[in-house]
Amino acid sequence: MKLRIKGNSMRLRVSPSEMTRLLKTGRIEETIHFGPAEDAKLTYALEHASHSSEMTLRHQPLEVAVVIPTKDAQEWAQSEQVSLYGAVGAGDRRLELVVEKDFACLDKSEAENQDTYPHPKQGATC
Repeated sequence: MKLRIKGNSMRLRVSPSEMTRLLKTGRIEETIHFGPAEDAKLTYALEHASHSSEMTLRHQPLEVAVVIPTKDAQEWAQSEQVSLYGAVGAGDRRLELVVEKDFACLDKSEAENQDTYPHPKQGATC
């Protein structure tokens, strides 16, 4: 799973194998380590929950998790829908959330594009 943070927005990109794991286990996660200390890390996760009716965010020290409704996760996985969108209040601001399928890059090799969704414009000419 890839994480992109820009301004007040957060995007998670999910590969096909991660999608399968998400649906099977209810959670996928990655951890980035910033140094050798135990607390010098950040875990980011994507979860689905049957009790959720909209995309939410759970934040605690050293971890941030985006939670999507189980129904939305199942429909998203089985369709051509690219992204799920949400937003949460962050004080007097909003944090925009996007969870999307990780597509193959058109300018990368086949090896670099392993475990990605086929790009919708693959094979198209400009």
